Amino acid sequence: MDGSHRAFDRLPHAPGIGYKPQHFNALRADPHPVEWIEVHAENYMGDGGRPLAQLSALSEQFPLSIHGVGLSIGGEGPLDTDHLARLKKLCDWAKPASFSEHLAWSTHGSEFLNDLLPLPYTEATLARVAAQIDQLQSTLNRRILLENPSSYLAFEESDLSETDFLTELAHRTSCGFLLDVNNVFVSSTNLGYEPLAYLRAFPTEHVGEIHVGGHDADHDDQGAPLLIDSHGTPVDNQVWQLLGETLALTGPKPVLVEWDNDVPDWAVLRAEAARVAALLPA
Repeated sequence: MDGSHRAFDRLPHAPGIGYKPQHFNALRADPHPVEWIEVHAENYMGDGGRPLAQLSALSEQFPLSIHGVGLSIGGEGPLDTDHLARLKKLCDWAKPASFSEHLAWSTHGSEFLNDLLPLPYTEATLARVAAQIDQLQSTLNRRILLENPSSYLAFEESDLSETDFLTELAHRTSCGFLLDVNNVFVSSTNLGYEPLAYLRAFPTEHVGEIHVGGHDADHDDQGAPLLIDSHGTPVDNQVWQLLGETLALTGPKPVLVEWDNDVPDWAVLRAEAARVAALLPA
C-alpha cells in the first residue's frame, strides 16, 4: 500500500457516486464526471492488487469518502481490533475526506451475519455505542459519520426515539451523521411513522453527508407494505421528493447515489447523479 495521494480536506456539496470497478474507465474518461466518490472499506483492506491501484489513481482526481459496513459498531461485544487496525491502515494510506460507519450490528460472538441489523434504543445501548465510537475515532484520529439504519422492526424495550438516540450520541462523542434518506423512507414505511417528522427531529446540524438509493417493495405476512433497502434499483420518486425536503432542512451537502446490486452502465448512474444536482440548493 505504498504511494502518495492528493489530500482533499472535505467533500464538496455536490453529487457523488458509490464507485464500482466496472465504471473505472468510463469515470476516468467522462469530461463531466461526478465531483466525489465513495467506496466500501472492506473491499480495499488488502495489501495491494488492482483494487488499490485503481483507488490510488481515482484519489488523485476525486475527493474520497470511505464507508465501513463490517465493524458492527452496535454489537454487544467489543470492536474487532484486527478490523480496526486494517481500517486505520487504509485511512492512513488513502487519506479520505470522510469516513462513515453504520449504526447497526452484524456479529454475534464469533459469527458474522451478512446484514446490518437494528438495535434497541436504550441507555445501555447508548453508553455502549458511544464508547465504541470514541474507540473508533481515537484509533482513526478523525471524526466519523454514523449512518441511520433502515429498520424492519422496532424493539419494545426502546425507551428513546431514534432521533433522540442520535442526538445524544453526537453530544457524547462529537461524531457527525451520514443521513440516508432512503433509509428514512424505508423505516418510516415499515414502522408506520411520518418521514418528514423524523427529519425535523433529526440533529441536522451534525449531518456531513447524505445518501439516496433504491429499494424493493414487498408485503409482510399481514399484507402491510414492506420495503427492503436493496440498493439495486433507481431511486424512487418519493425518495427524490424526500431528498428535496431534507436539503431544505440541512442546506447544501455532499449527496451520494448508492447502487450496489444489479449495477447499471455508467450512463444510468451518471443520470441519477444529475438528478441530485438539480435538487441541491445554490
